[in-house]
Amino acid sequence: MRDVAIIGVGQVPVGEHWDMGLRQLALGAIRAALQDARLDHVDALVVGNALGGNLSGQNHLGALIADFAGLSGVEAARVEAADASGGMALRQGYLLVASGLAETVLVVGVEKATDRTGPERDTGLATTLDADYEATPGATPAALAGLLMRRYMHEHGVALEQLEPFSINAHANGALNANAMYRNKLRPGAFAKAPVVADPVNLFDSAPEGDGAAAVVLTSAARALDLAPRPVRISGSAAATDTLALHNRADLLFLRAANLAAGRAYEAAGIAPGDLHLAELHDSFTVLAALQLEAIGFARRGEGWKPAVEGVIGRGGKLPISTFGGLKARGNPLGATGVYQAVEVALQLRGEAGDNQVSGARLGLALNLGGLGGTAVAHVLERME
Repeated sequence: MRDVAIIGVGQVPVGEHWDMGLRQLALGAIRAALQDARLDHVDALVVGNALGGNLSGQNHLGALIADFAGLSGVEAARVEAADASGGMALRQGYLLVASGLAETVLVVGVEKATDRTGPERDTGLATTLDADYEATPGATPAALAGLLMRRYMHEHGVALEQLEPFSINAHANGALNANAMYRNKLRPGAFAKAPVVADPVNLFDSAPEGDGAAAVVLTSAARALDLAPRPVRISGSAAATDTLALHNRADLLFLRAANLAAGRAYEAAGIAPGDLHLAELHDSFTVLAALQLEAIGFARRGEGWKPAVEGVIGRGGKLPISTFGGLKARGNPLGATGVYQAVEVALQLRGEAGDNQVSGARLGLALNLGGLGGTAVAHVLERME
């Protein structure tokens, strides 16, 4: 297996892009990534997308986007793993290069989430759940996150206010990110007063779905140094699954897939959790951020909220997270989220994060979840010298 590196990154702002469809959004990110990589062609295209068929009425995205981007003829396919689609697309691109089957691969995550509202969007999002035992009886991702959060608070004696710092941190960082969907700061004390979505989940607790696209260009690490001035090595790549339905899990409050994926990525990279300088976690709901910190080695069981309360997760802390706003402030473009995470970590390691820069960042983690942890994809990225 060959070492793999990111030599180009691109993204479009997350938001409500009424004037663009999936192909236009993807093209914006692809052009930016290819320009950054100083290339005009690749061997393969991997598209991460969660709900194109449901929300946009469009499948067969590999051929559609390849053609629209002027890459017609290349191998191209869509990868779907709910809102871990972007991370899984990155992993498939990584495997293509690592195996030697392709020299240069373009990975793009794209989602058009805001053209559908209310019940239509809820129905689409519910397809990421267990259809027979969750979605059909009426559950939604927010409702199940509410149940998960309530159980976590009950078992570990956690107050709602102790989860607030996750959102405060995300919004403080998102306010500095020109590509963020929401650039407003969150005042202390406002979290618990927000309108309830699915008790105890509220508007300041859950990430907004948005339209967006992000892309990375991959090649072998040996080739990368000749092509790019600041390549970023993918030192570890791994994916894992847990039960899709929450009620089937042996331990409801342990994200087993995240634990397995992160552990395998750490092992591949030859690092320990404490070696990381930052992590982009999948904070679609704040309780998931807390549970991820517990699953990946940064907090004991029931204490995943403590790093937030103690200031550990800020840009000047021991493990900065949501450094560009996370899903909460940057927005959650579903199947594109995992690629946004990789772009953001790469920018940090290249020292190109601007006002969002984490000082001295050399090693970072991108952890992308599908649904409420049914799938997890972890990538350890490392600055190359």
